[in-house]
Amino acid sequence: MKYFHNEIEAKWQQYWAKNQTFAASNNSEKPKYYVLDMFPYPSGAGLHVGHPLGYIASDIVARYRRHQGFNVLHPQGYDSFGLPAEQYAIQTGQHPEKTTKENIARYREQLDKIGFSFDWSREVRTSNPDYYKWTQWIFIQLFNSWYNKTSDKAESIETLIAQFEQNGNAAVNAVCDDNIVSFSAAEWNGFTVSEQQKILLQYRLTYLAETEVNWCPALGTVLANDEIVNGVSERGGHPVIRKKMTQWSMRISAYAERLLQGLETIDWTESLKESQRNWIGKSVGAAVSFKLKNHEEVIDVFTTRPDTIFGVTFMTLAPEHELVTKITTSEQKAAVDAYIEATAKRSERERMADVKTISGVFTGAYAEHPFTKEPIPVWIGDYVLAGYGTGAVMAVPCGDERDYAFAKHFNIPIKNIFEGVDISEAAFDDKNTTIIANSEFLNGLNYKEATKKIISALEEIGAGTAKVNYRLRDAVFSRQRYWGEPFPVYYVNGLPQMIAKEHLPIILPEVEKYLPTEDGQPPLGNASVWAWNTETNQVVSNDLIDDVKVFPLELNTMPGWAGSSWYWMRYMDASNECDFASEEALKYWENVDLYIGGSEHATGHLLYSRFWNKFLKDRGFAPTEEPFKKLINQGMILGMSAFVYRSEDSKTLYSKGLIKDKNVHPIHVDLSCINDITNELDIEKFKAHPLYSDYVNAEFILEDGKYIVGREVEKMSKSKYNVVNPDDICNEYGADTLRLYEMFLGPLEQAKPWNTAGITGVFGFLKKLWRLYFDDNGFIVTNDEPTADMYKSLHKTIKKVTEDIENFSFNTSVSQFMICVNELSQQKCHHRAILEPLAVLVSPYAPHIAEELWNALGHQGSISTVAFPKFEAKYLVESEKEYPVSFNGKMRFTIKLPLDLTAAQIEEIVMADERTQNQLQGRTPNKVIIVPGKIINLVG
Repeated sequence: MKYFHNEIEAKWQQYWAKNQTFAASNNSEKPKYYVLDMFPYPSGAGLHVGHPLGYIASDIVARYRRHQGFNVLHPQGYDSFGLPAEQYAIQTGQHPEKTTKENIARYREQLDKIGFSFDWSREVRTSNPDYYKWTQWIFIQLFNSWYNKTSDKAESIETLIAQFEQNGNAAVNAVCDDNIVSFSAAEWNGFTVSEQQKILLQYRLTYLAETEVNWCPALGTVLANDEIVNGVSERGGHPVIRKKMTQWSMRISAYAERLLQGLETIDWTESLKESQRNWIGKSVGAAVSFKLKNHEEVIDVFTTRPDTIFGVTFMTLAPEHELVTKITTSEQKAAVDAYIEATAKRSERERMADVKTISGVFTGAYAEHPFTKEPIPVWIGDYVLAGYGTGAVMAVPCGDERDYAFAKHFNIPIKNIFEGVDISEAAFDDKNTTIIANSEFLNGLNYKEATKKIISALEEIGAGTAKVNYRLRDAVFSRQRYWGEPFPVYYVNGLPQMIAKEHLPIILPEVEKYLPTEDGQPPLGNASVWAWNTETNQVVSNDLIDDVKVFPLELNTMPGWAGSSWYWMRYMDASNECDFASEEALKYWENVDLYIGGSEHATGHLLYSRFWNKFLKDRGFAPTEEPFKKLINQGMILGMSAFVYRSEDSKTLYSKGLIKDKNVHPIHVDLSCINDITNELDIEKFKAHPLYSDYVNAEFILEDGKYIVGREVEKMSKSKYNVVNPDDICNEYGADTLRLYEMFLGPLEQAKPWNTAGITGVFGFLKKLWRLYFDDNGFIVTNDEPTADMYKSLHKTIKKVTEDIENFSFNTSVSQFMICVNELSQQKCHHRAILEPLAVLVSPYAPHIAEELWNALGHQGSISTVAFPKFEAKYLVESEKEYPVSFNGKMRFTIKLPLDLTAAQIEEIVMADERTQNQLQGRTPNKVIIVPGKIINLVG
């Protein structure tokens, strides 16, 4: 009976779907285990073989935990809002919802074909109104919250209003806007409703503010920093500029310290934690105010080295700093304006990364040193960022390399304030060996002593104070896009009002086109029905806005990370129409036990998710502080690209071995045109391919009658034509082969190249496994008692596979399966007592064949919840030892003896052995050395 993988896999996939085999229960007495993949964005290209890597790993763990008796939640869904679908809509006029549904259908087909144990009854799609209703609801909760620094958590805005009504804001300890105006309770109670709303916006966790953003004119939208590569948009490669816009923002900065501290409580890799620490960027130092000459304003700076304040010889502002236009002199205005315009074309990330270019302009203004009263020239430079710290630095060129380079470039004086240090060639920044000099009352002090003393002196004159600063900035939450969550917001006299929960969701309106309006409004400005009637609580025509009860709705939509910042909670109770998840479901599942996904989300998604989870915990909606207990970043499966080599005039194509000393250009070749094992180009197929029509008449220079392509490992990408479709692998070799092979390629966390040629070995293993249970005539499993060697092979494998899954070392499990099956084949093992547990062992990795074998063994139902085999050490205890028998130190033969024999018994048996007598030739050995369990040596 042959192994027909296609029939077996189709059979069991249908069985799982029909019987809801992997549906998790919210009311189980079993211990829970929640394993989650970072859900995919459904692109039109579908999955390639690199995409399922993490899903296979998580599926192995999910299936293993079910075997261990856990109630496993292993859901899947789609991050289905996003810019690619919108761009396609702009190009084709096709509604993003249509293309998104089509792409999801394609993904689902591919995922099902690989045999994942997902609980599809809990599927979520972020673009479905029944899902984004709750994203809108969470936004409203953020709007109706403030961060109380005294209790160190978010609280209802009502508690803040109560404080204002009773005591004003003098004693309020909140995370809020800068430059808050103080008011008494009487003043608050005397304010109009509009005045009160404006003040509350300065405290809310989500708020409207004029913010510096990355604006992409070609895409008509704001981009996050991680959507920009080398100063242009990641999608389309369009220029990006910095500009100020009124945007919704979120006070993630309120959670900076808790986001840092929480890292100590979770099982993530140290490199991942370090990425988050660096992004949060905690710094301890001082806030210092420098008065401006001839101006009322002051320049506020944050510095981690207040001990160097006497070394300040200039100040630098970010070009976008609000003071720049106020303090620039008329003589410097043209140069400053030109510099600001040029800087706006560079992204923040580009400016941060560029440490070689030195540029800046003098404003013409001077600040005053708080102690010496000396004038300090004020410059602008693009190495200072408006959003980091205060957007201004006190430049100490003797102690900072960028300040030093700037001062040298513009011939600004450099004052040495370090005792015994030469700064003629470079700045000195080793605070641990610092002794301060030329600094009045700080002379002779080390870094710690000088820092303590200068902060005290700054506080005494009212020019500064000790401060902790974070690089983490509030997150811009508005996007000028159509295909995103609508805000549940309408405006009365320009002030935002929230729409009540019972009227959610606010559903995306129809628009004629997906581009911004002619006057630059976001695409929702094209909607003719996009206003809110406060009497009927319905979306109505814009033509009715003049009515006293009809108001404009928000035209921006939420960013892509909105829906992905809480989705793991929706999986806990995906069909709940009354709440985002019930209290009972949240309490039972708590949080994710294992989260697997790509390292590209190390900061953005994971920080936002942790922020929202902590906020929901503060407000009593979530049961835990952290969303993901353990997190693993899977490595990338790389593609093996193929190349042909064309001459300068494109008339000749040289085979790989003939390109030496020739001026050729490599051209990516679609893998469908080559033999992946021999690397031979199918020339006729190549000529017929629409991509290579330019080479129909080209001359092909061959090696031994063949055109051999070049090969190179690169990122798997459609643009490099090196994508391998998992459907093709499943059809030819089976999903179980694909699953095992992807694990076999190497450690989960490492990048590894795909090589289709290597997959035949794994396919051969599965056929060999099958032959333990079946021969050409059918089922051959017996009830005979296995040998000790059979038990040994099985239990070695149980031990190894159990340890490997617990340690996420899946590649070595596959190797052990191969060793085990080889051994059992040699032992002619067809014994039920061995092969039943072996089928369960294999099940997490190759579930289809395992189900079929289990069924053939006479069992009803699915193998998926059968208890996982337990390792028994007794089967690995050796009862015999194969001793090497040596004569004068040279091994002559081996003898197998029981391990419980004494040295005297061993000697008696060895001396009586015919082979010993042949070696001795009648002589008596001078000495017989025996160490039981180790050696036998006859001397003399």
